[in-house]
Amino acid sequence: MGKAVKILLGVALLALMSGTAAAKKKDRKASVEARAADSIAVAQDTVKTEKEIHTEPNVTGTTIDEVLWVVGDEAILRSDVENMIQQAKAERVTIEGDPYCTIPEQLAVRKLFMHQGGLDSVNVNESMVNAQVEARINELVGQIGSEEKMAEYFGRPIIKIRENLREQAREQSIVQQVQRSITSDDKASPSEVRKYWSEADENKFPMVPTKVEVQIITLSPRPDTKQIADIKSRLREYKQRVDSGGESFAMLATLYSDDQASAVNGGELGLMGKGQLVKPFAEELFSMSTPGKVSRVVETEFGYHIIQLIERRGDKANCRHILLQVKPSIEQQQMMFGKLDSIANEIRNGNMTFEEAVKQWSTDKDSKMSDGVMENPRDMTTRFEYQHLPSEVARQVYSMEVGAISRPFSYVNANGQQVCAIVKLKHRYAEHRANLNDDYPQLKQIVVAEKQEKALQEWIKQKIGETYVLISPSLQGCDFHYDAWKEKIRK
Repeated sequence: MGKAVKILLGVALLALMSGTAAAKKKDRKASVEARAADSIAVAQDTVKTEKEIHTEPNVTGTTIDEVLWVVGDEAILRSDVENMIQQAKAERVTIEGDPYCTIPEQLAVRKLFMHQGGLDSVNVNESMVNAQVEARINELVGQIGSEEKMAEYFGRPIIKIRENLREQAREQSIVQQVQRSITSDDKASPSEVRKYWSEADENKFPMVPTKVEVQIITLSPRPDTKQIADIKSRLREYKQRVDSGGESFAMLATLYSDDQASAVNGGELGLMGKGQLVKPFAEELFSMSTPGKVSRVVETEFGYHIIQLIERRGDKANCRHILLQVKPSIEQQQMMFGKLDSIANEIRNGNMTFEEAVKQWSTDKDSKMSDGVMENPRDMTTRFEYQHLPSEVARQVYSMEVGAISRPFSYVNANGQQVCAIVKLKHRYAEHRANLNDDYPQLKQIVVAEKQEKALQEWIKQKIGETYVLISPSLQGCDFHYDAWKEKIRK
């Protein structure tokens, strides 16, 4: 992996690390240059030279900080770098080179993207940010042991850690959106991929792990009127509990919603347009106009919902929802297993093909129109690595022979619904080095990635020259990836 790639990967990695301390803003009416020059080598109320700050130990117990870098009107502090180093140690992340050079440069590159994000008025999906923060907290707790130990390790309360992670997740969202805007036009034509293949050393192409193509027939439970009535009754009860002012919709969503992705964020979905939502849900949401109001019960392909409007902003709306899904009873599951057994035997006996059975019986509309072949949402192909299949499906096909049909099993599908299924292993592609005939999509991704990296590198170099940057002399000896930084070191 080239150094340029590592710099860009570092920009993304920093978003998962402990938060950057916000530099205190001085007089907004002062010029950026004056503020930046004044802030370099500030240590609280004691003014020292950069060399003194870099080398003198803190013998008084007073926290001494240093502004290492300024990009636009944003500062990078020595404490920011210390926080990143501490977080890297906690996560066992290896930092190549001198961390006091590498990390400030990665932070500075990120701030270039952030500066552009401000100019472009980039918006952030707060719901996704909150979900990322909670997932990150859970990961850190798993690594360190508990929230209390995590607070002790980082020397700050959990609420501050969460705030820092939230700010970093917001920043990373902005960085990614700016990067996508820079690389959105970078595509690769078939002729470019063929040219890359003919000129490159094929021994440098990646090894492609074993992949499989899988066909599936699913049966979904047919809820009886009692199940539906019970679900609707529960949702109406939740609505009443909120409308009466006694309970929080967000708390009820956290406790009871079957949509686990939004439940961790109190059921909040974030700002979305009509086209991003299934039709019945969108129609109900966009008919609402009063924030805090809770909708009637709405049925969609995912189950049954109640919706609480948070805000309308132009042609988008943010809301919370509680989803309840019909779960098959033991009796229903046994009936579906029996039906699937009969279908599998009919296929094995040659009375029908798997494809014919899919069209006649399968309830999975996503695969039904493609003879039951499952599609990989990661790359929109029909090939899966085992770990990218639903776990129960992977468990079935791992030891199957090509052409074999599994026994009936149950699993949770992409809609979060529990269904029963049988699968057929259509093809297994053994591990091999990528080639043009078998792995065109992967080779195309390599070409696109190289074009995108080149575009980002050129943008960064140009942006360094266009943006106000000031760097502390204490970084004079650093071997930066981008030579243009050295021209910005304060003399």
